[in-house]
Amino acid sequence: MSNYRNQRLVTRIKRWLSLPLVPSFSIPRYWKQSGLLALDLCFIPLSIWMAISIRWGSIHYQFLSADFAAIMLTMIFSASVFLRIGLYRAIIRFMGQQAILTIIKGVTISAVILAIAAFITRSNIPRSTPLIYWTIALALIGGMRLLVRSFYYGVVSKSGDKVAIYGAGVSGRQLLSTLMPTGEYYPVVFIDDDPAIVGTVINGVSVYSSEYLDELVDEFAISYVFMAMPSVTHQQRKKVIDSLEALSVYVKTVPDFSDLMSGRAKVEQLQDIELADLLGRDPIAPDVCLMEECIRDKVVMVTGAGGSIGSELCRQIVNAGPTQLVIFDISEYALYQISKELEVVKSQTGHFIQITPLLGSVQNQQRLEAIFTEFAVDTVYHAAAYKHVPMVEYNVVEGVYNNVFGTLAAACAAVKAGVGHFVLISTDKAVRPTNVMGASKRMAELVLQACDEKYDSISFCMVRFGNVLGSSGSVVPLFRQQILNGGPVTVTHKDIIRYFMTIQEASQLVLQASAMGQGGDVFVLDMGDPVKIEFLARRLIHLMGKNIKDNEHPNGDVEIQFTGLRPGEKLYEELLLGENVTGTGHPKIMRAEEERLSEEVIDNLIRDLKFACDSNDCETIQNLLQQHVSGFDAKDGISDAMWNRRIENGLNKSITDERAKKVVEGNFSQS
Repeated sequence: MSNYRNQRLVTRIKRWLSLPLVPSFSIPRYWKQSGLLALDLCFIPLSIWMAISIRWGSIHYQFLSADFAAIMLTMIFSASVFLRIGLYRAIIRFMGQQAILTIIKGVTISAVILAIAAFITRSNIPRSTPLIYWTIALALIGGMRLLVRSFYYGVVSKSGDKVAIYGAGVSGRQLLSTLMPTGEYYPVVFIDDDPAIVGTVINGVSVYSSEYLDELVDEFAISYVFMAMPSVTHQQRKKVIDSLEALSVYVKTVPDFSDLMSGRAKVEQLQDIELADLLGRDPIAPDVCLMEECIRDKVVMVTGAGGSIGSELCRQIVNAGPTQLVIFDISEYALYQISKELEVVKSQTGHFIQITPLLGSVQNQQRLEAIFTEFAVDTVYHAAAYKHVPMVEYNVVEGVYNNVFGTLAAACAAVKAGVGHFVLISTDKAVRPTNVMGASKRMAELVLQACDEKYDSISFCMVRFGNVLGSSGSVVPLFRQQILNGGPVTVTHKDIIRYFMTIQEASQLVLQASAMGQGGDVFVLDMGDPVKIEFLARRLIHLMGKNIKDNEHPNGDVEIQFTGLRPGEKLYEELLLGENVTGTGHPKIMRAEEERLSEEVIDNLIRDLKFACDSNDCETIQNLLQQHVSGFDAKDGISDAMWNRRIENGLNKSITDERAKKVVEGNFSQS
């Protein structure tokens, strides 16, 4: 590493010698322009003298009055040309190809002016002098600017955070060119394991092997590592990230190759490490035939289209070639956002698809039936749901209304309107749930299975999966913000684990699973290995250049606090109620064979549940769900805010049989 230390010593000496020149970069711009003009006016006669001396082979040329007149005319008209073509409008430190071409143009015109001036004044300047003058003037005028630019990037701009760019390929070089003018970051080294480029120098930045990375971080005081490897797999990225975790550096990446190629992102748009890179899981390429089975040349509708899953389903559906996509959501803002985005995607891809945004609630069966009928919807992806566990725990009635009765209303409307396929987006929290959200989603599955047995004209299926990366409330953005704020990072329990999948992969698998439905199927997605949340928090802290603060490291940067499980939350999630599972031919999709409830049981349950919701009777709601949802254990009791306020106010929560007789009939059999 002695050569690294020598390089650092040389850098410090250069900076020390250049310190007197640094303030010149902060003086007013018009003074800089005036100074450049004056310098160029000095370079013109100097270049002419040098050109004549080279032509005659002697520096003792005797200038005559006609020679001086030609030189003066050249200076005056050249200055006018330089100003006219904008030679002084370019900022030297941002000087690019266009500025260089402008310099060449200006010097060329100046050489022509010299030839004309020598002819007009009948000067004795040799005829070959303008050509030699052009070469010398270009070297002086252009070279001076390049030296100033080099000085700026070599000394002045090096005050930013020190950066190592991991990957010296095309993306790495492009990133270097982007970072250098900003002054925010100072790239000091490239890291690459390609023997063909290790040891080379790219735009003044040396390329080193990754085996020296830890020493380079200490030697150059590197604060950031930017991974410029957009085309490598997540597994390969994970290996690199694992090697960086032990270093006190903030790790960022350039966008994925697909995003760069599609124009959705640029190399300079650096991103924080995503969980997909930490997991190292590479998604399996989707089966195009399965993706398009229920979509191509059909009218497709997505409920909850403005949500995390719903919006990604819409993006995938647009690329699968439907004739029309109806997007449905209760949130005006969310619907506007996804509608605007889909129109952009449609124009970029050239797909001739009609995008129809419609507002409404999935609990409004009449509205849904009218939409399904008028637009002749063929396939429905039902993603509308309340999914945040604590939020539904505090709003039990609304959670059941939306997740259970909203699904029932959508299913009944689909049957009456002649929809061909109906796909419910479910969750792993529906398996042996400990919260109302999970129980309500399992209840929605049971309702759809009963509908499938009752009606032959439509195919119902459900797709169940775990946490998706990038969805609202995702743990990674939360942890990242807490780390940026200095902590603490809050983890509910030391042993809590979760399954994760990218939102793109989950949506693609949903579309493929919908083509496999035979009626009432519950499809389960392979979520890979579960991830311990504490381990995830620790990795993110390290990869954001921080140290963990605990009893063993009291001087660390960020502390991890365990806050306790939230209402309805459990340590681990499951995807299956039992062991009865069969394959589908797709490596990531399985079919779960689980118990169903009869039409009569569902009918009575829906009637009782509707009355309990209308009465805001959370105790009855919980009891009904516990009786019919296998494994539902409401271990945290009732957390509903309205229910608990009624208890505090001393309101009798019992419901008399007389009131029960007055319930409005709206049960399953009459829907």
